[in-house]
Amino acid sequence: MRSSIKSIQHLGFPWTTLDPFLFCVHHKDDYPKGKEDLTPDASLQGRQIGQDFTIKDGWRMYHGQRIPGFPYHPHRGFETVTITETGLIDHSDSLGAAGRFGNGDVQWMTAGKGVLHSEMFPMLNQDSGNPLEFFQLWLNLPSDKKLVDPNFGMIWANDVPSIKIEDTNGKTTSIRIMAGAYADLTAPSVAPNSWAAEAQNGVRIMTVEIEEGGEWTLPAVDESYNRMLYFYRSGELQIAEERIPVERAIQLDPAVAVHVKAIGGSAKILILEGKPIGEPVAQQGPFVMNTQEEIQQAFADYRRTQFGGWPWPLQEQVHGKEKGRFALYADGHEEVMS
Repeated sequence: MRSSIKSIQHLGFPWTTLDPFLFCVHHKDDYPKGKEDLTPDASLQGRQIGQDFTIKDGWRMYHGQRIPGFPYHPHRGFETVTITETGLIDHSDSLGAAGRFGNGDVQWMTAGKGVLHSEMFPMLNQDSGNPLEFFQLWLNLPSDKKLVDPNFGMIWANDVPSIKIEDTNGKTTSIRIMAGAYADLTAPSVAPNSWAAEAQNGVRIMTVEIEEGGEWTLPAVDESYNRMLYFYRSGELQIAEERIPVERAIQLDPAVAVHVKAIGGSAKILILEGKPIGEPVAQQGPFVMNTQEEIQQAFADYRRTQFGGWPWPLQEQVHGKEKGRFALYADGHEEVMS
């Protein structure tokens, strides 16, 4: 009988992915309460400020100097997809777009020919902690789309399709679909030049939570696709006859339906799959192209143009404490969420 499992590996930082994805990072930080200026109400002593990637007291500053996060930095040739679970993130970019999003929202940014952006984690709560959990995926662009105009889009939490499935024992599996289709649900498309925008490429991004003791089957897809399952929280999974501990990345045979059971706790899973682009990948830092010559051109273009420059007052740009979830697009249109 054909096995549904191709390989199993430990989750690292970042998580290993397969074409058309470049990598995935899972951020989970239990930030402390904040001060009036949205900085952490805690000492930063003992941290390698500017490169703080080691968890200390349950959280990291990353590249932030005063506020945790990623001050302005450039990208070219791919897309970032940011999937939030808990907490809020402030976005600003060289297009003039900005936003505050989180608690189930999804941000999709096509870097294309080049964009500067920042992703900061403001400490908005002053009387309690500021826990933050999210995934960021890098999704590649094919060669004919690498130099498209940049684009910033939002899928608000209420617009993310979701479904609850009950098994024969009454146990529930909850699924959210951020890209692609599942059952009779299709995720909104907010990135017109994305590899994920064309249905024939089969890009699917889903989070799945299986109740303890629950069972769920992921249907087979085209055998040419790449399919990865990331088991990042609680207990064990049983797939076929194999019991798999938590914090594992599992490469699956896409042509085989996968029967999954959660053991010893409710299981949380991220699924990434799709048709590979199948082109050479040249990556250096924040740029992903097809050749080293194109990488060098990306650096030259950035030095020359700064990808439009930085229109915001701070490299660690955060928005007002009074702001809720919102998106300000480059054309001036603004969406404000309740």
